[in-house]
Amino acid sequence: MPRLCNKLNAKRQTTMKTTISKFAHYLHTAMAVAVAMCAMVACSDDNTSDLQLTGNCSVTALALDQYEGTIDAASRTVTVRVPETYNTSEMSLTKLELSDGAKADMAVGDKLNMSVAHSLRVTNGDVFLDWTVNAVRDEAKMLSFKINGLYTGAIDEDAKTVMVYVPADVDITKAVPTMTLSDNATVTPQGGTPVDFTNPVEFTVENNTAKATYTVTVKPIGKPEMVFVGLEPDMSSLNPEEQAACNWMIQNVPNSLYVSFDAIQNGTVDLSECKLIWWHFHKDGGVDGKQAFENAAPAAINAAAKLRDFYNNGGSFLLTRYATNLPAFLGAVKNNACPNNCWGGNEDSPEITTSAWSFFKNGNDSHALYKNLLGDDSNAVFTCDTGYGITNSTAQWHIGSDWGGYADYATWRNETGAKDLGYGGDGAIVAWEFPASEGKGGIICIGSGCYDWYTTVSGMSGGYHKNVETLTMNAINYLAK
Repeated sequence: MPRLCNKLNAKRQTTMKTTISKFAHYLHTAMAVAVAMCAMVACSDDNTSDLQLTGNCSVTALALDQYEGTIDAASRTVTVRVPETYNTSEMSLTKLELSDGAKADMAVGDKLNMSVAHSLRVTNGDVFLDWTVNAVRDEAKMLSFKINGLYTGAIDEDAKTVMVYVPADVDITKAVPTMTLSDNATVTPQGGTPVDFTNPVEFTVENNTAKATYTVTVKPIGKPEMVFVGLEPDMSSLNPEEQAACNWMIQNVPNSLYVSFDAIQNGTVDLSECKLIWWHFHKDGGVDGKQAFENAAPAAINAAAKLRDFYNNGGSFLLTRYATNLPAFLGAVKNNACPNNCWGGNEDSPEITTSAWSFFKNGNDSHALYKNLLGDDSNAVFTCDTGYGITNSTAQWHIGSDWGGYADYATWRNETGAKDLGYGGDGAIVAWEFPASEGKGGIICIGSGCYDWYTTVSGMSGGYHKNVETLTMNAINYLAK
């Protein structure tokens, strides 16, 4: 029996040793895995590290086509500045220096299309960091210009001119300009200090290799002949669609000025020599119905009495997009109605046109509104080309016995007192007129979704879009008579 017990004890000891040995093996393996995981966590996809190892994955110098990059270690970016017109589509990596022991997934001599940013991965053992490499063209642009913080200039980028109209009581010999410029640019003379604008003043914008000189003209207007009216206190606060239209007017229509509805209501603008008020009213999502219009434009409603006096005394209006609701508040519409079919998209998610958009004249070819338009189709009024981003913001009159209250065009003319000028593809009236009569001014309304001033798609300002400018100038000239 004792021998048997000794054998059993020996077996137990052997088993225990085996178990301890396996446990030690497992423990060693687990520790190894933990160490590996720590190394991976040191530079994971989100580039965070509890081990503070990021210094081992640094870019210390980088150049493209011999242009030295500026390194920002905090954001892990390298910015290479190149001349304003430089071709960045095929640039060579001419220098790349890293922290000791580090390697990269790029090498000197690599050809890169730097029209877009590139990611550069730097590794050091099991640690890595991702860097972003950008090629940025030097740009020297004046993006906005104001006088005394109130009066916004219209910038003509092609001509490098800025026109600012101010009320006559502004002292332009000590006017204070403020500007916004392209990134990293500087300007001479600097903004924020008084400047004498009795004569045009040149402002030089510089940014590394880029340089541009803008000629700024400030013109006092005591009694504007034309005004662009809006809901905001100054034109720089307008939304992009309205601001594009207002800029065009100030650049192209002499003695024109931006005024707010509040200024008209408060009598702080002298309209005694004003011939025309233009309101281009945009609101994302549309303004459908008379009550919706009142809610969307309370300042216009508050100024309605002053506007009605202007109209009754021979002043004319150009009303575009949702501003076409205003005639009902001026006493111009016999039945006091507003367009009965309105909608619109959002500027940040425009519809991209798959063909040129247009509306139709349908027998109104001889009207002054349609002079000198581009296009081969004598009946179509084209306003943008294929690929244009548009909100299709529409304020029209639906005609038909199905709904809307107007069985036919004759009924609509009789009940509203208006004259139809333009039509949508379904026959809806998208442009119309309240002719001047009995001492009252004339009104032209354009509510077609094709009539659009601003697009987020670049390169769309030419082509058929020029017809928007021509239509507007035709309407201004026609009404100003």
